[in-house]
Amino acid sequence: MLPSPKQEGKKMAGSDSARRTPSLPWTVRVQLAALGAAHRRDGSVRRLLFSLGDLHAAARPRPDASGVRSADVTIDASRGLWARVFSPSSAAADAPLPVVVYFHGGGFVLFSAASRPYDALCRRLCRELGAVVVSVNYRLAPQHRFPAAYDDGVATLRYLDVNALPADLAAVPVDLSSCFLAGDSAGGNIVHHVAQRWASMPATSPPVSVRVAGAVLIQPFFGGEERTGAEVALDRAIPSLSMAVTDHFWREFLPEGATRDHEAARVCDEGVELAEAFPPAMVVVGGFDLLKDWQTRYVETLRGKGKAVRMVDYPDAIHGFHAFPELADSGKLMEEMKLFVQEHRSKRAV
Repeated sequence: MLPSPKQEGKKMAGSDSARRTPSLPWTVRVQLAALGAAHRRDGSVRRLLFSLGDLHAAARPRPDASGVRSADVTIDASRGLWARVFSPSSAAADAPLPVVVYFHGGGFVLFSAASRPYDALCRRLCRELGAVVVSVNYRLAPQHRFPAAYDDGVATLRYLDVNALPADLAAVPVDLSSCFLAGDSAGGNIVHHVAQRWASMPATSPPVSVRVAGAVLIQPFFGGEERTGAEVALDRAIPSLSMAVTDHFWREFLPEGATRDHEAARVCDEGVELAEAFPPAMVVVGGFDLLKDWQTRYVETLRGKGKAVRMVDYPDAIHGFHAFPELADSGKLMEEMKLFVQEHRSKRAV
């Protein structure tokens, strides 16, 4: 008699946990434990506790020690949409720089462009990639459910298309024909949907200057009603992420009554539509990420539809590893992203 999927999942969980556990510095473990403490056992968020730990950084109009400055810009005041722009000093560029539009993670529910980990990450991306980074402060669920985050991503691209980035926001010239979308977790999910919407733009209203040259999805948050082997085996592998937490995030973001098979979550298999102009993609997967099976299916879906996609796999990486500079894989990711941008940026700007 063959084992049921649930039994098979339990076998995988037992063998996986006995064979390997993530090896992490104590500093990382403390931060993950603190984030985990902000969730109840059912996955819901202890809002007050989370807000106490979610410290914000102010924009820095003067360059820091590495030459990176930042400024905030209002995209659409009516919906409270804004972004933080990170740019190198004017002396750091002898040619127009590519633009990376970044979407933070947090299950569509948590964090902002001003949260210290994301302010530090985008500052680092600006420095390491040699790009101007536009970190989008999209609206959060449950106050703003699907498709608010996607609408805000497209609105940001439209703003750039019409207004570009004046000198008071970016001290260097930018090349909007070398615009890249990047994001982690829920932000990676947003990257896919914004890229698809932008690539599907009707011929009657084409973009003037913004060309999405590539998409970087860092451990994107995809899902479905079924439980994958990785979800069962790696449930609570780290204290900050579990199936209960991801289920809660989907309930907060998706339309009320929708299942996880909703088009926003289940971005894989034959039923997914992709525009002809969907950009080249780089998908980052971590070996200790319970979402990794969904991410792998997404890569297979892109390949099956003839899209250019590269999967970068870090076998020892946890979900969110990129935000910890002390982890070796985080530095490796910066190098991979830099190579991806260099490969796909507009040739006329090089």
